[in-house]
Amino acid sequence: MPPISDDEIAKGFAQGDESSLNEAYRRWGSLVYTVAVRSLDDADEAKDVTQQVFVGAWRGRQGYHPERGSFPGWLMGITRNKIADALTQRSRQRREVEAVTSQLVETVAAYDSTPDAVVDRVLVLDELSGLPSPQQQILRMAFFEDLTQVQIAERTGLPLGTVKSHTRRGLIKLRRRLEVDGAAH
Repeated sequence: MPPISDDEIAKGFAQGDESSLNEAYRRWGSLVYTVAVRSLDDADEAKDVTQQVFVGAWRGRQGYHPERGSFPGWLMGITRNKIADALTQRSRQRREVEAVTSQLVETVAAYDSTPDAVVDRVLVLDELSGLPSPQQQILRMAFFEDLTQVQIAERTGLPLGTVKSHTRRGLIKLRRRLEVDGAAH
């Protein structure tokens, strides 16, 4: 059986032929992944982006027009957009984590100068203990052992993306709990 040409794959893909989707993934999936991992420097996030590229390409296959460029070029355009989306999301998460961390540090620092500092620290620890186990463990390592997310990932064996997600979700929950507690005072 002669090899399938790129044009045949593109034509079948545009017409909704699932075998062409499989062939496109087999042929260009590693290229998309490689570009994503080099851009994002995170293997897990690159896997997600690769999946998003092919899902997005499949859903938007009517948007592929061979007269505008090659099929791999079209896939790489989608890849660039998904990488940009991932970087935007990463920046947004970083800002949220920084904002929550800053708020938490300010809250703890404000309490350090009062006679109730010990009690307030216990309250913060109590709020931490109300978080799900992975978030609690990661935030304790970040706050009390002063570890970076990379160090936490190495120590726990969790993927860096998972550590970042747990950190973000944990800090958001802490912020909400502290805001509720602050509003109650």
